[in-house]
Amino acid sequence: MDIHIGDILTLKKQHPCGSRDWEVLRIGADFRLKCSCCGHQIMMKRSQTEKHIRKITRDGQILT
Repeated sequence: MDIHIGDILTLKKQHPCGSRDWEVLRIGADFRLKCSCCGHQIMMKRSQTEKHIRKITRDGQILT
């Protein structure tokens, strides 16, 4: 998948705060994601993250 730092990922499952949108902070074997609502940061494996993506938003444009 073509994911860059700063992209907003909308995932299938929502965070307990109610948001589904996460900002990409780090890319590698795993991703560091930051919740767009509450600011909580998590690390997820690349394979797990790619399975859960619904859409990717970059610079206001929806890519997937």
